[in-house]
Amino acid sequence: MGLQNTKPSSVKRANILMLGLDSAGKSTLLYKFRYKDAFLTMPTIGFNVDMIDAGKDFTLTFWDVGGQKKMRELWSNFLEDADGLLYVVDSSDKHRLEESRREFELILKNDSMKNIPVVVLANKQDLPGALNAEEITRRFKMKKYCSDRNWYVQPCCAITGEGLAEAFQRVATFARQYSKSKETFTTLKEL
Repeated sequence: MGLQNTKPSSVKRANILMLGLDSAGKSTLLYKFRYKDAFLTMPTIGFNVDMIDAGKDFTLTFWDVGGQKKMRELWSNFLEDADGLLYVVDSSDKHRLEESRREFELILKNDSMKNIPVVVLANKQDLPGALNAEEITRRFKMKKYCSDRNWYVQPCCAITGEGLAEAFQRVATFARQYSKSKETFTTLKEL
């Protein structure tokens, strides 16, 4: 009896990569997705992994990877099996917005990330001066970098939970569509 037998084999799994600069709010968001309450998190050294059901036959595995500079050098190791990218931005931190955008651009330019759907979480909407979704869309040049994929910018607040249900739904929908298209492609290759 292996662990495999605990779930019906029809359950599809998708890997969602959570990236963003340190202090953007990734771990708090992940915790909130699962437990619906805020939680004091420590800076992530390494990564957190959490599996969350997104419907009766679909499970999302979230890979929340630390955003400190030395961790970012390892991000590329996680890109290969991603079915979706959740990129978290601290919308109130204007000083680091450009740094965040540069990292975002580097991820999208990686070959492993071709066509991977993207949801950008414009986090910390509760803070004064936070940029709204339109502004983040513009500053992150979403239309330019994401013309070849599904993408969405979701304003949210990890502390109050505002926008998180929508973000989760969006990620799940994109990942489901993406894994379907991947299966079709694999089947075509095998014919």
